[in-house]
Amino acid sequence: MSVIVIEFVTLDGIVSDPDGSGGTPAGGWAFRHGPETVAGDKFRLGSTLDDGVLLLGRTTWQLFSRIWPGRDDPFAARMNAAPKLVVSRTVTDTSAWANSQVIDGSVIDAVKREESDVIITGSLSVVHALMAEELIDEYRLLTFPTILGTGRRLFPDDGPRTDLECLSSERAGAAVLVRYRRAAR
Repeated sequence: MSVIVIEFVTLDGIVSDPDGSGGTPAGGWAFRHGPETVAGDKFRLGSTLDDGVLLLGRTTWQLFSRIWPGRDDPFAARMNAAPKLVVSRTVTDTSAWANSQVIDGSVIDAVKREESDVIITGSLSVVHALMAEELIDEYRLLTFPTILGTGRRLFPDDGPRTDLECLSSERAGAAVLVRYRRAAR
C-alpha cells in the first residue's frame, strides 16, 4: 500500500483554488493554461486509480461530487467507479457521488488500516495531517508556470523535513508532471 498525493501546484508552491471554485482573487490559475493541461489522467494514475481508493477532505469531495458524476469520458468513469473515503465531521449523505463513504474516526488510523493504494487529491488539510505523521509515500505534482506569491502552500513553512527522490518528470501541456517518492531512510 502506498499513499500518493496528487496536486496542481504553482512554481512557488501554492495549491489553493486551481480551478477558481473557491472564489479567491487569483483562483483558476491552472485552468488558464488550457484543457490539454488539466484534462484526463494527467497524473498518470492508470491502474492505481482502478485498484486504489480516493481520500478526499470535505471541501474537495463536495466540489468533486458536483462535477464528476455528470461526466462520461473514460477518465471520469474511472473516477466515478473508484471507492472514495471522505474526511468530514459534517457530511452525512454521500449519495451524490457513487462509492463514497465518510471515515468513521481518525483519518490517520483509516489510512494505516487501508490495504489498497490511497490517492489524495486536493484536500490540503488531509495532506498536511498525513505529512505530519510521515505517511505520504509519493507526490505527483503537476507544476504550472505561474507564480502567485500568496495562497495555501503544499509544503508549509513549519512542516517536517522530508527528503524525496525524483522518479520521473514529463511535460504535460503548459505544465510539468513530476513524481517524487520519499527517499530511503
